[in-house]
Amino acid sequence: MRLLLVLCLLLMSVQARAQDLTVFAAASLTDALKDVASVWVKQGHPAPRLSFAASSTLARQIEQGAPANLFASADEKWMNYLVDRHLIAADTRRSLLGNDLVLVVPANHPRHVDIRPGFDFASLLGRDGRLAMGDPTHVPAGIYAEQALKKLGVWNAVSPHLARAEDVRAALLLVERGEAPAGIVYGTDAAVSKGVMVAGIFPADTHDPVTYPFAVTKAGDTPEARALLAFLAGPEARAIFVKRGFKVE
Repeated sequence: MRLLLVLCLLLMSVQARAQDLTVFAAASLTDALKDVASVWVKQGHPAPRLSFAASSTLARQIEQGAPANLFASADEKWMNYLVDRHLIAADTRRSLLGNDLVLVVPANHPRHVDIRPGFDFASLLGRDGRLAMGDPTHVPAGIYAEQALKKLGVWNAVSPHLARAEDVRAALLLVERGEAPAGIVYGTDAAVSKGVMVAGIFPADTHDPVTYPFAVTKAGDTPEARALLAFLAGPEARAIFVKRGFKVE
């Protein structure tokens, strides 16, 4: 009888672990996905483990074998990176969200900037100031920012004065702390911060569309993972994303 009880407990433990889900998601999704996860749990599901960082960092971790059931990238590039390596359940890939790219300044030094070709970044940054943004060599927000600055003809002037951050939230923090007089982040990041204000919005035609593809990983492909992805694409989650300022695809 005792052996049977032990076996039942072990089986229940294995089943519980099998239902645990890990979501690797772009840093800009932090607040929205925490809200969505809360609703998912209220519907009787185990709480998913949420891991946030730059999409590039997470994609490389998945490539190296880190356990994840779902991956949510802030651009198509890093999802393609995993697709090309056959690490994504291809039939699950869905681009669910969009976002704006914005210029932010510290809230205690408000200003508005007319973002147009050749605009004066030097006066914005001052003599020794740096522009905070995700590292454009791999962070999606930084890649979009570089595209925009090049399209506007100011990249060569600005690039020597970058504060390259590990992800978009780290760039936001530099501006919040006053360590950088300006930064480029997503509109949704600016919306959650009381320490910054939006000085201007980059025209959509200056950079690739900001899109968020979601997918189940091959290694983490379970019915529960697919159910969570379906929930993320459903009306309850969509309402949360919209409330957080995302554009719903």
